[in-house]
Amino acid sequence: MNNPSSPVLVGRTSELRILIEAMARPPAVVLVEGEAGIGKTRLVHAALDRLVSGDRPVLLGYCHQIREPFPYGPVVEALREVAGRLPAAEALNPVTGALRDYLPELSHVLPPSPPRLNDPRAERHRLFRAMRALLAAVGPALLVIEDLHWADDGTRELLRFLADQPPEGLTVVATYRREDLSTPGLPLGRTYRRPPGTTSLVIPLRPLDAPEVNSLACALLNRPDLPPAFVARLHERTAGIPFVVEEVVRSLPDAEGPDALDRAGVPLLLREAMAERMAALSPAAVSAVQAAAVLRLPVGEQLITTVGGDSAGLGQALRAGVLHEHPGGRYGFRHALAQQAVYDAIPGPDRRLAHERAMAALAEVTPPPLVQLAFHSRQAGDIGAWLRHGRAAADQAAALGDTALAIEVLDGMLADPDLPEPDRGPLSLALSRLDTTGLSHQRVERLMRRLLRDDFLSREVRGEARLNLGMVLCNQGGDSSTGRPEILAAVAELHDRPALAARGLAGLAMPEWGTESLATHAEWMARAEELIATADDPGLAAAVLVNRVAFQMSIGSPDAFTVAATLPVADPSTAVRREVARGYCNLHDSATTLGHYAAAEAFGRRGQQLAAESGVLYPAHTVQVSTTRRRWLTGQWEGLRDQAIALVELSTEAPDAWLVLGSLALATGDWEEARRYLYNAGMDAPDARYVPVAVAAAGGLIELHLARGALEHAVTEAVQAVARLRRKGVWVWGAYLVPSAVTALARAGRVQEGAELVAEFADGIAGRLAPAAHAALDHARGALAADRRPAEAADFFARAREAYEALPQPYTAARVGESEARARLALGDRSAAPVLAELAERFGALGATHDAARCRRALRDLGVESPLPRGRKGGAGPLSPREKEVARLVALGRTNREIADVLFLSTRTVETHVATVLRKLGLRSRTEVAPPV
Repeated sequence: MNNPSSPVLVGRTSELRILIEAMARPPAVVLVEGEAGIGKTRLVHAALDRLVSGDRPVLLGYCHQIREPFPYGPVVEALREVAGRLPAAEALNPVTGALRDYLPELSHVLPPSPPRLNDPRAERHRLFRAMRALLAAVGPALLVIEDLHWADDGTRELLRFLADQPPEGLTVVATYRREDLSTPGLPLGRTYRRPPGTTSLVIPLRPLDAPEVNSLACALLNRPDLPPAFVARLHERTAGIPFVVEEVVRSLPDAEGPDALDRAGVPLLLREAMAERMAALSPAAVSAVQAAAVLRLPVGEQLITTVGGDSAGLGQALRAGVLHEHPGGRYGFRHALAQQAVYDAIPGPDRRLAHERAMAALAEVTPPPLVQLAFHSRQAGDIGAWLRHGRAAADQAAALGDTALAIEVLDGMLADPDLPEPDRGPLSLALSRLDTTGLSHQRVERLMRRLLRDDFLSREVRGEARLNLGMVLCNQGGDSSTGRPEILAAVAELHDRPALAARGLAGLAMPEWGTESLATHAEWMARAEELIATADDPGLAAAVLVNRVAFQMSIGSPDAFTVAATLPVADPSTAVRREVARGYCNLHDSATTLGHYAAAEAFGRRGQQLAAESGVLYPAHTVQVSTTRRRWLTGQWEGLRDQAIALVELSTEAPDAWLVLGSLALATGDWEEARRYLYNAGMDAPDARYVPVAVAAAGGLIELHLARGALEHAVTEAVQAVARLRRKGVWVWGAYLVPSAVTALARAGRVQEGAELVAEFADGIAGRLAPAAHAALDHARGALAADRRPAEAADFFARAREAYEALPQPYTAARVGESEARARLALGDRSAAPVLAELAERFGALGATHDAARCRRALRDLGVESPLPRGRKGGAGPLSPREKEVARLVALGRTNREIADVLFLSTRTVETHVATVLRKLGLRSRTEVAPPV
């Protein structure tokens, strides 16, 4: 038999060139896609061999088919290679200290660990920032993640984060099998859009054609050529998959004729090629290889020899190339196909005994690898151990935040035909109870729907599972239109379990979701309280009480704060305190909507504290999200956009953050961004979204249409949004809609309709503890009178301005102050001009550049000098404030006409500013302009 040399890379000339060029133009994100054995790893390493110098570290991480719960493990594994390349700890970004627990090997060169954050979402975002900062500190680097199809959700989200905001000089390369992705077609879990300035490629690898198979086989056999009939037969049998070609050719005794493959008795399949290679090994080596196949993962020498074989046999298997050494002194197969081929060839009784030995060996490991123990116990036929380890593995994964793995374990157990019938119900409930976020809730939904379609669940178990599914859809999924019918169906199935039925009804009673009227919500709440009164379950009783408190606060009930004070904060039960934590977090949101900002902040602080103490995570996240809205309303805009972007990057459900981004874009005149963000906040499907935020988003869209002069669109949006609010009947939420809607109606001449809306709004908020709504009522009255009764309008606007300032809502107060000033100017009161100048300054200080420009335009129309501060004249000095704003809009791709509309300037003036910006920045084209910092 010939002694094959190391194979060359065949048939990948174009792909190799593309990959090398992408690696040479960082920041870059390259995804190499192809089926098992197609040569993804070989292509990547060939590119690295041709490109990498010693000054550019290559950081390698591997995803494994069987993994223990260690979020971000592949990236953490890769980062261990940066030792010796980092600057001193004092030169590192302090946020990298968050990696100490993940990278103990680097603790001596990392800054101190920062205090742990209460919000898990914020903690995760800080960890992501730390990894990005560490990669930035390493300098130009190549991060290679192999087998992304086996990655956990956390690793995918981390890679997506790095891909969205890559450090300068970083190239991320990931290999994956498309057919094995958990989310078909999405290797990073969600649709990836290349950020500006980043090279982004997907390189699909196809099977080799016949000439390429010939080249590979010749290289393997050290032959200048091969018989055409033999090559044709080899191509036919291997389907051109390079790894299969290699394994088959290596097992051939010769290649003298077209029937060589048949004479050798080696058919197409890799398992037979591996069997041929195994036949040449000693019994000790065969035992070592079979032990590695049973263990599946690359493992240490001791574990392989414990399960089967000895060190001498392991050494022979390594020298023969059947096993390979992996980083960290671990040994295994070069490819999963080879492992599977060997495993399938082991006789069943021998496999079972090997799995038993693996169980015994792994049971001695501290901490025990529960996922592996569950796998081996199942393969050994030990159903009791399988159930025990599987449940423990799911619990551990969920506790560590690796929800995707917990789902995977439970799903695998439920899909097993040998699962004992009595265990199916409890495992189904365990799956439905998982606190899922991000991508995982979608998988829970699919699995629970499948389980609910089956007929093995009892009615009681089915009802609870359906209830949990509905809660996940409404809360984490943000899909009330689908989730609420599931909860209603669950309530009917739970008629023998009144406490759980009460929990479902109390969830339906929350008016923030659904299209039902406030009266219907109140009826559901009353039924829930009636059912829970006879139940002996403190946790569920607390859940219903919490929803009652949230219900009262959300509608601005006069006794809302009195009822809130009854929450059992000091209850000894953890289950009760978790519900109370949820209650305080919901109170934070409702109080923010109503305008009780100091109380909201106190509620949020208490809720996050209780959530951390009782170990419940999701409610604390809701505080983090709704805090962005509170910061927006109260004028705390510094860094707010970055905070909101971080939230929407890490969560599929962050409506408040989308609303804030839309509102900020509206204040700066970024019309297209404002429209897109406001639609994401709930206007894409307002009947299925979180109603208070969707109502506010509708108000923002009306303002957007008015700013763009699209009065007809503004009126259409106003009529539709008001109809939805009227159907719901919670008028206190109209604080962020009614003034805009009345403005649109009044400008369109539909004054009577606007007057009826104002009267309806006044009746709806009468007696309610809703300071934001009462301020908005005077705002709406002023808007109604603005064009016809300016003196009356000015008085209403003045009252509204004072109320907004007292809340405080500084931006809205300034907007209403501008309307008041314009009303007084309409009366001939020129003393209102300095007020516009002051408001322009106030808008500018907040960052509301479009509003500031509108005030300055009004001042120019009055012949008053604009208060815009100016930079140095001439030369190549720094950009002036006006030039910075022009540069920002140019960088966003706006035309001169669009910039003129946003900044209330003439097109000629904008042209002059653009020319000055290009000259000062030393650029030739406006396409080169980056947003100023």
